[in-house]
Amino acid sequence: MTSLAFGLTLGTYLAFCGAAVALILAPGPDTMYVLARGLDGRESGVRSAFGIATGVLFHTSLAALGVAALFRAVPEAATALQYVGAAYLVYLGVVALRNDEFDPSVENQRGASFRRGVLVNALNPKVALFFLAFLPGFASRSSGAGVQMAFLGATYAVLTALYLSVVALGADRLGTALAETRVTSALNYVGAGTMLLLGIVLALE
Repeated sequence: MTSLAFGLTLGTYLAFCGAAVALILAPGPDTMYVLARGLDGRESGVRSAFGIATGVLFHTSLAALGVAALFRAVPEAATALQYVGAAYLVYLGVVALRNDEFDPSVENQRGASFRRGVLVNALNPKVALFFLAFLPGFASRSSGAGVQMAFLGATYAVLTALYLSVVALGADRLGTALAETRVTSALNYVGAGTMLLLGIVLALE
């Protein structure tokens, strides 16, 4: 079989990419957050997309280092982080309702969307558990498994950034087309309401 970097075979890598694309295309909190931010503008949406992708790298590091196993061994740790993540989503929903995403008094204007994107993904323990279960299935059981998982996780992050950037750009075009209409205001409320609902659902699960 054709070998790639770090001992991965081409077949394994292509299988991983296919599975990753299928999972990335499934709508979830990350997509909804980028969609909502994209309605505010292209820069906000794309920065959010790259923030989410950076959160993916964070979870990849946890899985590669084996730290994510803590969530399986100590359920209370995962539960605590779940509540933190839920509270943060509710906070984002409230911020969106107040329409101060770009208010310099709240956060640095340029970095706010990126940092929030990172936290939306990084504070989701289910993502950590998912990567702990998903990545090892495509890595060998050799001493280089950690490096392989890091490489696969980086690939997942790149694919995530590309897809969510497209979502952000599409949302921006929609927002521009609907500028200065009541529909735009309604969509902003829908985006904010979605984040609030996601936070509540996450807290109750």
